[in-house]
Amino acid sequence: MIKVVIAEDDFRIAQVQEQFLHKVPDVKVVQKALNAKETMDILEKYEVDLLFLDIYMPDDLGTNLLARIRDHYPTIDIIIVTAATEKTMLETAVRYGVSNYLLKPVTMEKFVEAVEEYKKKKKLLSYRDEVDQTLIDRYFGVANQLSSAQKELPSGVDRHTLEKVKEVMKELKGGISIEEMGEQIGASRTTARRYLEFLVSIDVCTAKHEYGVVGRPERKYYYKE
Repeated sequence: MIKVVIAEDDFRIAQVQEQFLHKVPDVKVVQKALNAKETMDILEKYEVDLLFLDIYMPDDLGTNLLARIRDHYPTIDIIIVTAATEKTMLETAVRYGVSNYLLKPVTMEKFVEAVEEYKKKKKLLSYRDEVDQTLIDRYFGVANQLSSAQKELPSGVDRHTLEKVKEVMKELKGGISIEEMGEQIGASRTTARRYLEFLVSIDVCTAKHEYGVVGRPERKYYYKE
């Protein structure tokens, strides 16, 4: 479970961000802060994995907090969510190793995508004591791993549903049929096939025919690690 704090001076925006996070599995919002002081107080009291940090807050700039956060809570990851378009703000955030930088207004799709990318990076390192170049390349290339076909999704393929299909496939190591995927995501057989075949087309999963219990061939799909 990824524990999240939202630091945002507009409570309405904070509520929207929290609603977005409800759409991402294994993420829990532990607190919300309306200013810089509250943010630091919350980080002192709670165990936090990820901080969504606004830059323009009433008592201080979020970029001014970065050094203090890194000094006192070096393991906390940070995603900036801001209306600040000044290059210096981005440069400061990058120097302090933020995981992402999102410009307001942020769509639900973009917000969820940023969280999913963060989760992928975290998962890559979670089971390894040592790394090799292949893993390092994957880690630093997570944001660019989507092919052009994935970035421009075809009609009838929704990015959020696509991520859900991929998560189901990762958990089921033994492969999954079209019917089983439909049950897992609450969709028709036609919809499940559309998503599975799209993943095959962009080389994210493979498919092969296997004989089921009744002796007829069944197309099963396997996620490519």
